[in-house]
Amino acid sequence: MQPLTLRLPATSANLGPGFDALGLAMRLYLNIEAREADETSILASGRNADLVASLERNLILTTYRDLAPDAPHLSLTIENEIPLGMGCGSSAAALLAGVYLANHFGQLGLTRQQVLEEACVREGHPDNVAACFHGGMTVSSMQGREVTTATFGQNLPWRLLLALPAASLATEKARALLPDSYSRADAVANIQATALLVASFAQSRPDFLVRATRDRLHQPYRGDACPLLPALLPLGGTGDFHSVTLSGAGPSVLLIARENASKPALLAAIRKCAGDPELEVVETTIHTGQTDISEEPE
Repeated sequence: MQPLTLRLPATSANLGPGFDALGLAMRLYLNIEAREADETSILASGRNADLVASLERNLILTTYRDLAPDAPHLSLTIENEIPLGMGCGSSAAALLAGVYLANHFGQLGLTRQQVLEEACVREGHPDNVAACFHGGMTVSSMQGREVTTATFGQNLPWRLLLALPAASLATEKARALLPDSYSRADAVANIQATALLVASFAQSRPDFLVRATRDRLHQPYRGDACPLLPALLPLGGTGDFHSVTLSGAGPSVLLIARENASKPALLAAIRKCAGDPELEVVETTIHTGQTDISEEPE
């Protein structure tokens, strides 16, 4: 069977108010080369290479085996740029990779839409998976197994900066911090902000972002577990920064900045506001296009 190569982007979900509905694909990638082998193996490089190379509790392999238990062993060569446990969509990329590998090597015959829906069901919500699958800023709705998506902002030149704290945060722990119910005022505020946020991407209106990224459903409850957020929020709408939000469930923070801003000035402002001159900040841009998949001839 022909080898398979995959290139799956990192994603930042929610973008403030779009809880479990909005996601943004970023130019940081999980790159995989896969081929049949006598025994399963992973050769990993890049960020968190030791965790990526582990054969135990590996989300890519678990998904592959769940869907195609009779498929062959694989030799995987992985180069990873996506931070793990930081709210950057590492699990969505891994789930999509596992489904794609099972579909190819297990000859499942799934359509692209079925690949998307299988990964969304396994993730439990569609925001990261849909953005990883489609690129750009993706709006997604999930009812049962049915996933509906729309994509905007594929060609926006906005700068993306990820501020990464030293410690990770499990999504399950971050979700446990949220209340069981919200007031009507909070719900209405988030509906309004989410609508404005979609318009800002669809119409290339960065001037909307500072208001459109205001959230009252999850960010106020995650501040203690994600202290970079309250530290950096004052940068939103000031200087060269359009907006500041948690990236997914955190703990990393996504800042959207003007495309012509000075990188040293941006980094200096973020680190000063965070009170940490050594804070890791990764600069990137919006990933465009669907997941890159190719079969290689032997």
